[in-house]
Amino acid sequence: MIQLHRISPLDPADAFPDVSSALDQPPGLLAAGGDLSTERLLAAYRRGIFPWYEAGQPILWWSPDPRAIMRPSEFHVSRSLRRTLNRGHYETSIDGDFAGVINSCAAARPGQQGTWITGEMEQAYSRLHELGWAHSVETWHSGALVGGVYGVAIGRVFFAESMFSRSSDASKVALVRLTTDLQRWNFELIDCQMSSPHLASLGMREIPRSDFVAQLERLCSAKPQDGAWTE
Repeated sequence: MIQLHRISPLDPADAFPDVSSALDQPPGLLAAGGDLSTERLLAAYRRGIFPWYEAGQPILWWSPDPRAIMRPSEFHVSRSLRRTLNRGHYETSIDGDFAGVINSCAAARPGQQGTWITGEMEQAYSRLHELGWAHSVETWHSGALVGGVYGVAIGRVFFAESMFSRSSDASKVALVRLTTDLQRWNFELIDCQMSSPHLASLGMREIPRSDFVAQLERLCSAKPQDGAWTE
């Protein structure tokens, strides 16, 4: 029986085991415990690790292999999405309503019971946003927030966390704005964490975890274009 690595809240922020020790089942589960302090979250992301757990569970840390990623320049704009963009019905913003985006991502969705974005997670990422690490892109229609995406930016990597849509293509429109600006700011990588058919249709692909971690070592210490994350 494999014993999962345990982290104490008193342990140093970077007290994670090597990602190569992550379990095969469930895929990528690396450790449990610790806390969601800003220091621990940033240390985790820089090592290719992210938190994902449900209410009532301990904090669970993951690093799946292979890793789902996207290059900003490889985002696929379908014909139908192009038509949506050309209609000009939507407007977008950057960090215009981070609280609204993460709260909407946390809301229960049809066919789902509960959410993995707990109140503790919302507070932790709101702190990251206040400190300039977490960011959101919003999609608006007639003054109402109808879609968006949020994540963490370190160096030239955007670690995407979640997105939501209340209107057709609204989250995809936010992704178009995100990938366009990331290219402009010299970002090279978007972490999608785990693959899905929906993400694959947008340009996501999988790479070995070892390649992903090696790229993080270089990209997380690089600087994006000056003026990134400002309108």
